[in-house]
Amino acid sequence: HCDLRVLSVPGLGLQQNKDTVFFRDGVRRIDFILSYLDDKDGEKKQERRREFEANLKKAGLELETEDKSDSDDRKTYFLKIHAPWEVLATYADVLKIKVPFKESDIPHGQDVPLEWLSRPFRLPEKVMRPQPDYFTSPFDKDKIDFFLIKNRDTFVPPSTRNRIVYYILSRCPYYKEDRKETDKKGIKRLLNNGTYTSAFPLHDCRYWERNTNEQCESERYHLYKNWAGFLCFYKEQPLNLIRKYYGEKIGIYFAWLGFYTEMLFFAAVMGVICFTYGVLSYDDNLTSKEICDPSIGGSIVMCPLCDKKCSYWKLNSTCLSSWQSHLFDNEGTVFFAMFMGIWVTLFLEFWKRRQAQLEYEWDLVDFEEEQQQLQIRPEFETKCTDQRLNRITQEMEPYLPLPKKCGRFFLSGVTVLFWMLLIVACITGVIVYRLAVYAAFASIMKDSPTKKIHLVGSLITPQLATSVTASFINFVIIMILNFFYERVAIWITDMEIPKTHLEYENKLTMKMFLFQFVNYYSSCFYVAFFKGKFVGYPGNYTYMFGKYSRLRNEECDPGGCLIELTTQLVIVMTGKQVCGNIQEALLPLLRNWWCSRKARKDQYSRWEQDHDLQNFSQLGLFYEYLEMVIQFGFITLFVASFPLAPLLALCNNILEVRVDAWKFTTQFRRPVAAKAHNIGAWQEILNVVAILSVVTNAFIMAFTSDMIPRLVYLYAYHPGSEATMSGYINNSLSVYDISQIPLLSTPEEGAIPAWFNSSFITTCRYRDYRYPPGHQRQYSHTMQFWHILAAKLAFIIIMEHVVFVVKFFVAWLIPDVPSEVKARIKRERYLIQEYLHNYEVEKLKMQLSQSLNPNLRSALTTNKHDVLSECL
Repeated sequence: HCDLRVLSVPGLGLQQNKDTVFFRDGVRRIDFILSYLDDKDGEKKQERRREFEANLKKAGLELETEDKSDSDDRKTYFLKIHAPWEVLATYADVLKIKVPFKESDIPHGQDVPLEWLSRPFRLPEKVMRPQPDYFTSPFDKDKIDFFLIKNRDTFVPPSTRNRIVYYILSRCPYYKEDRKETDKKGIKRLLNNGTYTSAFPLHDCRYWERNTNEQCESERYHLYKNWAGFLCFYKEQPLNLIRKYYGEKIGIYFAWLGFYTEMLFFAAVMGVICFTYGVLSYDDNLTSKEICDPSIGGSIVMCPLCDKKCSYWKLNSTCLSSWQSHLFDNEGTVFFAMFMGIWVTLFLEFWKRRQAQLEYEWDLVDFEEEQQQLQIRPEFETKCTDQRLNRITQEMEPYLPLPKKCGRFFLSGVTVLFWMLLIVACITGVIVYRLAVYAAFASIMKDSPTKKIHLVGSLITPQLATSVTASFINFVIIMILNFFYERVAIWITDMEIPKTHLEYENKLTMKMFLFQFVNYYSSCFYVAFFKGKFVGYPGNYTYMFGKYSRLRNEECDPGGCLIELTTQLVIVMTGKQVCGNIQEALLPLLRNWWCSRKARKDQYSRWEQDHDLQNFSQLGLFYEYLEMVIQFGFITLFVASFPLAPLLALCNNILEVRVDAWKFTTQFRRPVAAKAHNIGAWQEILNVVAILSVVTNAFIMAFTSDMIPRLVYLYAYHPGSEATMSGYINNSLSVYDISQIPLLSTPEEGAIPAWFNSSFITTCRYRDYRYPPGHQRQYSHTMQFWHILAAKLAFIIIMEHVVFVVKFFVAWLIPDVPSEVKARIKRERYLIQEYLHNYEVEKLKMQLSQSLNPNLRSALTTNKHDVLSECL
């Protein structure tokens, strides 16, 4: 009766306030809302609605309609649905929903030393634990007295009620009894054909104010106040309240996101330490000092980096980029790359423990995926007309014949391959852009009497200008392709007709991640492992599409390719996060403002307020997971090139938790509660990314970074008895005779700088280890090149083995399920068996007593549950 309030309106007397979650009688709770428009040409839709609603009533649901004249827009009808106790009890038995039978006697936890330090980060106990802990057991309608049922109206929580009602709606037919048309069933099909415009459960109150009656729950208000506020960014998340209000599937997502953010803190601290080491060792970088020294780097003339348009240049023109490269390419980077390989393992192993703890606390221990496997998708039942016997259930069920399944999978595979090749083609186009415009940047940024151009050219090298513009172009292409990928992946998955919702989500997850993986990471893979690796040398350069294409393969910046990989990573990763936050947070603000203005009107009903919110689709969490997993790939696969990536991810995720919370509480309709005991296919994807990250970081340190060549020089090729990096620059550059440069590659007359005198300068230098002109093996690789290559391969093998050994040892050392959780699970199973046994024994005794003494029958019937409880 809590929401049955009246308003005094002059001239109209008393009327009910429609901001309620109850029927007009104020007793029956609204468990679901269906809305529809009364179209002029809607006779078929009216017939469908009439049959569908009649079948809903036959299923036991109670309905109440709000006329369009009472709605704000005077167009929309709202059908309110209530599930009475008999329906809830029946389907709670069918779905094996766990309900309490005894209060838990296990304490929440022991006192933690220095607990007062964590008090500022904690939330009130009523918010963190909105209900007491109970021992639970799957509901059995025949043993209803076994369970703790104090009030049937509040026994089943709203999230479970809407899950049961949606289960009925998704399987209820809308054909007449005399016409068995198996394809005409389910609310999803009625939404697709426009019979109904929306279907959703109600929020329990407005998010900015609690319910006026204190006896009614105001969980949405508590979530908004303690979870969705941006000023609560340092507070813990009320996971139990999230689970109670939205269901376990959404609760698991926020638990994983919060745990991932917490673990990012340690990676971010280590990344800052590594970056700080690069800053502090800035002045000890002899390599950059030699490059910037006018007597060393200023006297070294480098060979042209492109044909015709590029000229000779002095090494000291790359002074700034060499200093920038040292910030990320130093001895600390090797340690950080190995640390991140171990961090990934710790993150995944500790998450398994956290997940096991949540499974126990949220009654998901005995929840198996097979329960979802038995729930066939309505689309599968509709499209598959063939029937066969299910060996498990011994009932006839629809199935997809093998020839049809193979044909659909073949078409799906071809489509996936085509779109992946399209991504490769786009990346190839960006590479062609880099090769084509490099010469233009080089001609613009060469020494010029124009002071402005000279100033820009001294700060931005042609390599940096090309890399930055190409990264921005690549990011725009990524965002455009993402728009199409989403629709293509959904179309392919729909075409395959997965049998269950779980299978559908897993198939879509793998396809979308595969697309996104290639889309986001391909450009980084190019810069890390291909750029500058197949260049050739002056007189014998390698061209992308053959010699006559005039597109010479790119060389790395003299400071190394690592700084270019850092640039690429920062632009793509930061751009994706900024665009995502703008799309998720800033754009809905105007919509939120308008809806809140309308919601201030007293007669703006609860169902109309929720109807104006955005629909939370079945794939809503899919996109949230995808966004975070792509970010996880950035901070693990290429973290050796940018130690500050975990810090950027941490800052983004602190905001992401509150943005997602704000969206769920203010922008979305209340989603249908769903169960899930893990993060699904994303767990395997994270494991694959974790293993791949060890390999990629090892190759980045070996082939993209200059760490190995510097170490080989330091310990094997330095002159003198003292190990020093002095002379490394001269040692790492090979010599080429200018007179032997082919006419095709010779700089144009106007491109040659004024300081270049061909009479005195007869040779130029390039990055490689080759014999000088005049040597009997001129321009072939020196022995130092092979020593460096051997050292790189040895480093990869050693680093991978060390990290993998530590990973597997840590994974073996940390059990997936905490021992305390194992003990609690065993105790609960023991109590269930013991109490059920005692229950059956006492029930049998009562039945015998009633048969022997009929006079006690009425007294025992009235207090049966109390008697059984005392006996138990």
